[in-house]
Amino acid sequence: QLQLVESGGGLVQFGGSLRLTCAASGSSLDPYAIAWFRQAPGKEREWISCMSRRSGMITYVADSVKGRFTISRDNAKNTMSLQMNSLKPEDTAVYFCAAEETEFDIVCYGGSDDYRYWGQGTQVTVSS
Repeated sequence: QLQLVESGGGLVQFGGSLRLTCAASGSSLDPYAIAWFRQAPGKEREWISCMSRRSGMITYVADSVKGRFTISRDNAKNTMSLQMNSLKPEDTAVYFCAAEETEFDIVCYGGSDDYRYWGQGTQVTVSS
């Protein structure tokens, strides 16, 4: 069974950068569509970005982070990452990685219910 563990969260100043990494174990990440979500206190979980399986031909990014956040995957290392630049205080949240096995090369999903496997979350705090 696939297990996911995030790392890389922390405290950063306004305008700074962080790179989150999600390490997969128990199975190859190759056949899984992947995604990042975040949840701020008192708010619902928000989809940030997703990428299709294998070579990641398809990616989607939420408007709220477009041009600042970049999703990537390294199937050889069995990891996925989220590069976050130009961070703002409103980016403060717990960030989660997620994965769902799919047979399609050109799809990924934007809903929490679409993903079966989740990491435990990592806190990102952006100070103003």
